Amino acid sequence: MDIEKLCRMANQIAANFAATGRDEAVASTAEHIWKFWDPRMKAEIYADDLSRLSPIAKAAIEKLKADAEAA
Repeated sequence: MDIEKLCRMANQIAANFAATGRDEAVASTAEHIWKFWDPRMKAEIYADDLSRLSPIAKAAIEKLKADAEAA
């Protein structure tokens, strides 16, 4: 999948949760991506530099990436 599209999707998810406050939005964004994204999609965004992501989306991806590396 195109990395631009993945970044756009992650930013949209994060924007939908932004009203819940930063910490809850990061957790909810990470949970959504973990549950609904294909492993190939996650691997592709983990490999990106994350510069195109909003702060909430970036934090969510960094959390997921750290969790995946720790497992």
